[in-house]
Amino acid sequence: MKVVSVLCRFIQFVMGFLALLSPVLERLWRIAGIIWRFTVKRVCLIARAVSRAIGWPKETETRGPFEPGPVEISDDEDELPAKCSPKSWIEGSDFEGQREAAVGERAAASNRELPVSGECEDEEEFDNEQYRVNNTDELYCDYDSTWETEETEEVRQRTRSRRSARSRYYKFSKFETAAIDMQNYRHDYPSQNMQYGWKMQRSDDKPNLNFYLGEKPSEPDGIYIDAFHNEWSKDYASLEYVHTYIQWLFPLQEPGVNYEATPLTKEEIKGFLQSPTAQENLLKSYKLMLGFYGIELCNEVTGEVRRAPNWKERYNNLNNHTHNSLRITRILKCHGNLGFPHYQAPLVRFFLEETLVHGLLPNIKDSVLNYFLFAVLDKKQRRHLIKFAYLNYDRKDEFVWCPRKIQTIWSRLSQESRF
Repeated sequence: MKVVSVLCRFIQFVMGFLALLSPVLERLWRIAGIIWRFTVKRVCLIARAVSRAIGWPKETETRGPFEPGPVEISDDEDELPAKCSPKSWIEGSDFEGQREAAVGERAAASNRELPVSGECEDEEEFDNEQYRVNNTDELYCDYDSTWETEETEEVRQRTRSRRSARSRYYKFSKFETAAIDMQNYRHDYPSQNMQYGWKMQRSDDKPNLNFYLGEKPSEPDGIYIDAFHNEWSKDYASLEYVHTYIQWLFPLQEPGVNYEATPLTKEEIKGFLQSPTAQENLLKSYKLMLGFYGIELCNEVTGEVRRAPNWKERYNNLNNHTHNSLRITRILKCHGNLGFPHYQAPLVRFFLEETLVHGLLPNIKDSVLNYFLFAVLDKKQRRHLIKFAYLNYDRKDEFVWCPRKIQTIWSRLSQESRF
């Protein structure tokens, strides 16, 4: 009996020790997962950059289950039928140039063109031959297809010979680094054949969609979508300092820092686009985060936004906690994936006005130009936004977000308009 008693005490001791050690091991496992994803992602980006530098053929990858055929990163992103449904948009071709497709019935209800720049600009302005950019331009970015034209091997060779000249532009190097991520997003992740070492999908194979349908809580917080909308709308402290909810409210096809959230799948995207409940809840999540940033949605059809009454207080928080720029980039990407791409340009235009015209939010200005602007899927809208940014940028000699040739055209037209 004495031996049995000692054995029982030993077992209890071991179980208690394991119980104490379990949270530590779980945290170490999460940290290891984050480090692994970060390392693999950076290795992929470096390998891609090296392949371009040594002149390998342009990247072609096999697409996902809803994307038959190869993908080549080219300038034909806008070549889609003008009237295709959200379903065909996700099952068909590249994401760029798909505004009419993704807007669907929402945009049709407005019975007018969605406003972008607030100006009556010629629809064909950027189709003019003068806007064709050779990639030997001093500020041509290999990872930005906004101004891309047909590229030849001869031109690529000349481009590589000019690399050293670009290195003197610090802002350009930062833009080029950001452009790699944004190009991968705009082309629907053509190179993402592995999930960055992400954990295996569980038996619940649609966690993001089920969360938005109210059928499962977020992890690890255990909060349902209705609770977020009803209880967190004014809980600015939680919205600021909790970092595990944003991946659930705005899921993407790429991992985030919450190891308990899984990347969005093509099947989930299809389900989102076909579910009025999921779409309505996503709109509520957008309003929730806009309120946190001191902004309000004033037109649910066009996506037009404006300052909220408490904007000064919330702007101060946004300007002092710049990790929110990552969250806004995620929101913009999510809009493009889940049926609200027409909300992208109005929000980006708003931030361009606040930072460049009104001189507010100076600490996020670079994020607006490097990331927000290039999350806009529609190429024509993106071009108009870049033009607006250039015309309102105070030091035009430091503007690196479009080729020098186009800046020269806009500068000349601006001078001519004064006379």
